[in-house]
Amino acid sequence: MQYLETTLGHMLRDRAKTQPDRDFIIYADRDLRFTYGEFDKRVDDLARGFLAMGLKKGDHLGIWATNVPDWNTILFACARLGIVSVTVNTSYKTHELEYVMKQSDLACICVIDGYRDSDYVAMVNELVPELKTNARGHLVSEKFPSLKHVIYVGQQKHRGMYSMSEVLLLGQHGSNEELETIEASIDTNDVVNMQYTSGTTGFPKGVMLTHRNILNNGLGIGDNQRLTEHDIVCLPVPLFHCFGLVLGMMAVLTHGSAAALVEWFDPLLVLATVQKEKCTALYGVPTMFIAELNHPMFNMFDLSSLRTGIMAGSPCPIETMRQVIDLMHMKEVTICYGLTESSPVMTQTSYDDDIETKVETVGRAMPGVEVSIRDPETGEECPDGVHGEFCCRGYNSMKGYYKMPEATAQCIDKDGWLHSGDLGVRNDKGLFRVTGRIKDMIIRGGENIYPKEIEDFLYTMPGVKDVQVVGISDKRYGEEAGAFIILHPETAISEEDVKDYCRGKIARYKIPRYVFFVDSFPLTASGKIQKYLLREQGDKLVAAQVPSGS
Repeated sequence: MQYLETTLGHMLRDRAKTQPDRDFIIYADRDLRFTYGEFDKRVDDLARGFLAMGLKKGDHLGIWATNVPDWNTILFACARLGIVSVTVNTSYKTHELEYVMKQSDLACICVIDGYRDSDYVAMVNELVPELKTNARGHLVSEKFPSLKHVIYVGQQKHRGMYSMSEVLLLGQHGSNEELETIEASIDTNDVVNMQYTSGTTGFPKGVMLTHRNILNNGLGIGDNQRLTEHDIVCLPVPLFHCFGLVLGMMAVLTHGSAAALVEWFDPLLVLATVQKEKCTALYGVPTMFIAELNHPMFNMFDLSSLRTGIMAGSPCPIETMRQVIDLMHMKEVTICYGLTESSPVMTQTSYDDDIETKVETVGRAMPGVEVSIRDPETGEECPDGVHGEFCCRGYNSMKGYYKMPEATAQCIDKDGWLHSGDLGVRNDKGLFRVTGRIKDMIIRGGENIYPKEIEDFLYTMPGVKDVQVVGISDKRYGEEAGAFIILHPETAISEEDVKDYCRGKIARYKIPRYVFFVDSFPLTASGKIQKYLLREQGDKLVAAQVPSGS
């Protein structure tokens, strides 16, 4: 692989020089678009504004916002100055925000009004009451000693906060000399972005990602979709997560494509954006594609421009994949697997793989990345066909967890292997399958049960729309399999029906002892299913009323 040895700021400058009039960022719902040339200028204005405020190379700046138009402006302005952008989960509440602001040593945080039932401005004011009394630029916070500035991403004025328009205006009167000097000093191995792990297990950790990490990952991701400067990628996935930032914006930037962004996921808006902009690629987790396909107005939209895209975050049922290929015209759709710590993609299917490969595997190792299935106990590489832990080594390994050297050492071993915590297997064709998380693996009386194996089987049962299998605590066996099932509308299936369907088709010990019918699964903001919450829910349900055993 020919690595990109550049920075986000320089790559954007190169695009602005070679294709200044090509659309880079599009918002179809408000007919807002920035060409590469226009966006490059806006980034410079914001970067000079940051300098005028006193922000400097090495500072940490938080972005707490949905996919608003200036989200990317902030990201690239930080990258141009050597400021580390810290992406904040849009679902966070006060407690989680306080943790990230403290742990990441934020010097500045950029916030929007809020999202759903969360008032971001009110939460920041609650945590930083000094905003009401300190002059802008002179903030002294007792709780957050590093914090010097708060920027409101919008036109309104809030006490103690700069508005985005004010910072841009500051920058328009600034000098290029300091900006150019700083930009020239930035190295491709410098940390550019810090993302906090989604917290599906344990305390969130700040994953430090470099320019080299995310630009090269974006390059490989785009290559596997055959992206060019003629492609328009519809991005309804969150930018605070690697799905939006790396699989999305970095793949677009490295291929000179355009990004049609959706501020937050709305299936109707996604369909309208694809039709209006004639998007050629669409991203999403399986639940997003299911919502689009099942929308009552789906057939009113012309999606024939679509060719490729990415489905990631959780396994895709084969029927959904068939519909995406046939009804949404995405014959070259790809599947990705990875984690934030691996920048994030370590394996991906190719645009020309068959449908079985796309639903049964997560593809092959990315160019320039070694992927290995290793024995969790011995660390030795497992032969093909033998389950072990997904590990990778290469340009894509994070720089580490911020201020957590012990956790970093647990994740990246002395030989440079990054341990995912996920279980998988490789076949003799070099294709990988994910079989679950090490913590998700159910151990029933000494027998290892891989939840994904049961999930894949239950997907074949008529009437089952979605299913998640977790371990439920059991005094006799330690754990029993429990299946949480979402049914298709107007479907009547009982717990016993599910068990009957399993009998004689999968091993007795794999048949779920408990079956729960639910309307939805608990999700992180990026669309990942929080299995630990399902486990807790299952334990409570069993304790309250033990269902009949199998």
